[in-house]
Amino acid sequence: MQEAHGRGLSVEAWLNPYRLRSSAAMPPNLAENNLANTHPEWVCAVGDGLYLNPAEPAAADYVVQGVAELLQNYAVDGIHFDDYFYPTTEESIDAAQFAASGAADLAAWRRQNVTALVKKVHDTVKTADPTLRFGISPQGNHDNDLNSQYSDVTAWLAAGGEEQVVDYLCPQIYWGYGYTLQSGSTRFAFENIVPAWLAYPRAEGVALYFGLGAYRVGAGDGGANPDSVSGWSTGDVLARQVQDLRSQNAGGWALYRYGSLFGTGAPEQTAAECAALRAVTGKET
Repeated sequence: MQEAHGRGLSVEAWLNPYRLRSSAAMPPNLAENNLANTHPEWVCAVGDGLYLNPAEPAAADYVVQGVAELLQNYAVDGIHFDDYFYPTTEESIDAAQFAASGAADLAAWRRQNVTALVKKVHDTVKTADPTLRFGISPQGNHDNDLNSQYSDVTAWLAAGGEEQVVDYLCPQIYWGYGYTLQSGSTRFAFENIVPAWLAYPRAEGVALYFGLGAYRVGAGDGGANPDSVSGWSTGDVLARQVQDLRSQNAGGWALYRYGSLFGTGAPEQTAAECAALRAVTGKET
């Protein structure tokens, strides 16, 4: 942290709030004090993965306590949540809690569970230091956010004042220009999805940034459009995306991931991308 701050860099602690184990191999072994062993009643299994159950208030409190511990022990500039919330839409994982809640709408109740955690973390961050920031990088697909992971991202953007739950969102817009689904839809093409996100109401003090897919350079985005690879092989696609974001008054941008610009996969293309970004931003990459 001292080295980063000494170079004028801000550092936010990046967290996956619920995930204990993503697969049988990651990690291959669990520590004795892993929550899956000490509090199995808080945990749900999805395939080979293990997750804190978002319907368990005690599990949510544990996450909040972990955030407080980070803020107390490290000079971070904020807390950042990745896009992992509910691990499945399967109804069985929280059926007992849902039945006990008396709620009628499972999806709405699940979104309330997630929002309750997000709000507690936001308030914990601000209690520790009002200048610290709390943000989330949800999926770029709003439908998935709302109905698969039960993260009510548009409500989070619109919540301000005492009801504020985030300082910013940074949706993962990892699609290129002209990105096309197999159905023929271009809904997620960069030129279409960015204005869609910018059109959502935002409360004062809530920023909207955009995550750009640096890892797509030279590899493509898997679209059905014929230039799904070549469109990411121009040497300046990220710079053009940044220019477009600026022209639409977006709050800012981030790269996923920084290391992708310095790997061995497509060195000439990534070097060109870095040069183009320097030209646009006036900063070193």
